[in-house]
Amino acid sequence: MKAIIKRCFDFVFSIVALVLFLPFILISWLILMFDTKSNGLFFQQRVGQFGKLFTIYKLKTMHPKTDNVSKTGFFFRKYKLDELPQFLNVLKGEMSIVGPRPDIEGYYDKLEGNERKVLELKPGITSEASLKYYNEEAILEQQENPLDYNDHVIFPDKVKMNLDYYYNQNLLLDIKIIIKTIF
Repeated sequence: MKAIIKRCFDFVFSIVALVLFLPFILISWLILMFDTKSNGLFFQQRVGQFGKLFTIYKLKTMHPKTDNVSKTGFFFRKYKLDELPQFLNVLKGEMSIVGPRPDIEGYYDKLEGNERKVLELKPGITSEASLKYYNEEAILEQQENPLDYNDHVIFPDKVKMNLDYYYNQNLLLDIKIIIKTIF
């Protein structure tokens, strides 16, 4: 029953969000299309629920030839506006509004033991972990060995936070996380 309520909430929330943000998404797509000299959209395989891969939708913020974030792209990333197309992923049932952020292969899909429970959750647009690490790129830039710091500090902390969500998830908690995300 909880899963049905969560899916209904996600569906309605994503429809409302897409109706509200569609003009902004379309204008942003056009701006980023010229800015990155590409199609303006970014598609990438991510690990979803039960370890199944899916294609995530984002606005493209990097120049495809240089792999550098554009000035406009930096703005979109800073305010997480590049993630607005993910409401389509929620609408399709691949993601939820609240849940662990979908990662690339080699992280969540490699979890073992009790930590694999995180894979039972649909990945989300927001979570307590994504709020805590909203500036993850900046944190990693300050590290001597960013990959090692991610693998041994940030990622294990995210797993712990996402397991806490797994054991305590409910609609009220989701609403609290959404409100924290907005503000």
